[in-house]
Amino acid sequence: MKQLIKSILPQIVIKKYNGYRAYQKYKGKEVFCPICNSYYKKFAPFGTSKRESRKCHNCGSLERHRLMFLYLIEKFNFFDKSSKDKIRLLHFAPEKMFYNIFSENSGIEYTPCDLFPKQYDGKTKITKADITKIPFKDNSFDFILCSHVLEHIPNDRLAMSELQRVLSKKGDAILQVPIDFKREKTYEDPNITSREERLQEYGHPDHVRYYGKDYKERLESCGFTVNVDHFISTLSKNDIFKYGLLESELIYHCKK
Repeated sequence: MKQLIKSILPQIVIKKYNGYRAYQKYKGKEVFCPICNSYYKKFAPFGTSKRESRKCHNCGSLERHRLMFLYLIEKFNFFDKSSKDKIRLLHFAPEKMFYNIFSENSGIEYTPCDLFPKQYDGKTKITKADITKIPFKDNSFDFILCSHVLEHIPNDRLAMSELQRVLSKKGDAILQVPIDFKREKTYEDPNITSREERLQEYGHPDHVRYYGKDYKERLESCGFTVNVDHFISTLSKNDIFKYGLLESELIYHCKK
């Protein structure tokens, strides 16, 4: 019956209905999503471990997205529309909640990219781009956002070098990946190719490595200057709970 209903009703109707159900079930003021300005009793569980209070019921943001959003506001005043100069923003594999915000911001010259652009449907055109061969000139962008992409790329150093190449000389890049901080060195094995093996070894069937604490050095080897920012430590315990953040999350802020 559920499948029949899904096949008949438009997706926007289903989304609004699911949003209404979530609001009724999780109605409250304990947690807050700063991206879509929604309050709930708690966020939804998400992931293979189904860790509690991770995903926003409205915009779908996870802990890392909300932390990124707060960081962009606090460190870069990113959404200030009063500036005369537009930010030339390159965004790889754009998350839907960010894609919508950036597309509507008149202060941003937005260039979202993905290897499979047809999966997106929105106001701003998605440029088809291979991150290991970015189709833009040197120094083309003032800001680059690339979150949880590099762990999917076999030649991640080539991708890092390409990101460094297209970043302007005074530009900023936020390059996030999942990291196992118990590992001193990144773990990867080109002989691990099946989805089952990758799930077992890397925690995800589409990942090709598990980054360790040497991620910073990996970025630096490709020409970046890297500031590992423990931004979350500047937030109170109450705010960390309210925004549904992970205390272990670090921001990898890179410059040329």
